Amino acid sequence: MRSFRSRSPFRVGLVGGVVLLLAGLLTLFWDDLPGLGSGTTYTADFGEAAGLASGDEVRIAGKKVGEVTGVALAGDHVRISFRVSGAWVGDQTVAAIRIKTLLGAKNLALDPRGDRDQDPHQDIPRNRTVTPYDVTAAFGDLAQTAGELDTDQLAQSFRTLSDTFSAATPDDVKSTLDGLSSLSRTISSRDTQLKQLLAGTSKVTGTIAQRTGQLADLITDGNVLLAEFQKRRDAIDALLRGTQDLAAQVRGLIQDNDAQLRPALEQLDRVTDVLARNQGNLDRSLALAGPFYRLVGDAIGNGDWIDTYVCGLVSGAGGSCRPPKPGGSG
Repeated sequence: MRSFRSRSPFRVGLVGGVVLLLAGLLTLFWDDLPGLGSGTTYTADFGEAAGLASGDEVRIAGKKVGEVTGVALAGDHVRISFRVSGAWVGDQTVAAIRIKTLLGAKNLALDPRGDRDQDPHQDIPRNRTVTPYDVTAAFGDLAQTAGELDTDQLAQSFRTLSDTFSAATPDDVKSTLDGLSSLSRTISSRDTQLKQLLAGTSKVTGTIAQRTGQLADLITDGNVLLAEFQKRRDAIDALLRGTQDLAAQVRGLIQDNDAQLRPALEQLDRVTDVLARNQGNLDRSLALAGPFYRLVGDAIGNGDWIDTYVCGLVSGAGGSCRPPKPGGSG
C-alpha cells in the first residue's frame, strides 16, 4: 500500500474538494432528499397569498407539524409549497390560511380528510383551500371607498326620492323617506369629518401593519419579562419552603434532645444567678487584686532578682531603717 506522502498532492486536493462540496450540498439540501429529508413536501393552490410567507408555521389541530417552504405566483392564483413531518395528510385535506396573531402574522392550517394519502406530486386544488378575511385590508378599502363617494350627489338623490313620494304615499313610507333624507343631510354635513376619520383609520391600520415586527418584539420581550418574574417567584417560593423545612428540622432536633438540653439550660441558669448575686464581691476582689499584682510586678521586674525591704530584724536598728536604694537586693 502506497504511503500518503507518495500520493499526488493535486489528486488528494481534488478528492478532498469534491468530498467537501458533496458534504456542503448534503447539508443544505438534506430536507429535500427523498426518503431522508425531515418530512414530505406538498403544494396547494390559493386565490391569494394573504400575507403568508416562507418560514411560517404549518399546523394541524393547533400543533405545529411543519413550515411553509415557498410562495409563488402561478397564473391567476398562488401556489404555496409546505413541508409536513410526523402527521398524516389525506387526499381530501382542506388547507386554510389563518390569522395567527392580532398583529397580522399568518400560518397554514390543515384539516386532514379522506381515505387515502395525499399525492405529494398533485396540488391541493382551490376548492379545498381557504383564505382569511383581513380586517386591516377591509378598513383600508372602506376608507378608500368612502373617500370616493360624492356625498352631495347622494344627499340630492335622497331628497329627490323623498319629494317624489311625498304625494299620495303612506305615512310609513313618508317617515322612512324623511329619515333617509335627514340621514343624507347629516352625512353631507359631516362629510369632512367622516373623510378625516376614515383617513385616520387608514393611517392607523397602515402604521400598525408597518410596525408589526416591532409590536411582535415588544410582546416577545414582555413574555421574557413575565418569564423572569415567574423564575423569581419560583426562587422565592423555594427559599420559603427551605426555611420551613429548616424550622421543622430545628424543632425536631430540640424535641429529640429535650431531655439532655433542659438540665443543661437549668444548670446554666443557676450559674448565671450565682454570678449575678456575687457580682459585687467579684468587683471588690478584682479591685484589691490590682495593687497586689502591681507590687508583685515591681518586685520581680529586675529579672533574676527579687527586690525586698526588711526592717526591724536587726536589734538596735530602731529608727535607722531606711528604704533600700534603687537597684538593691536582699
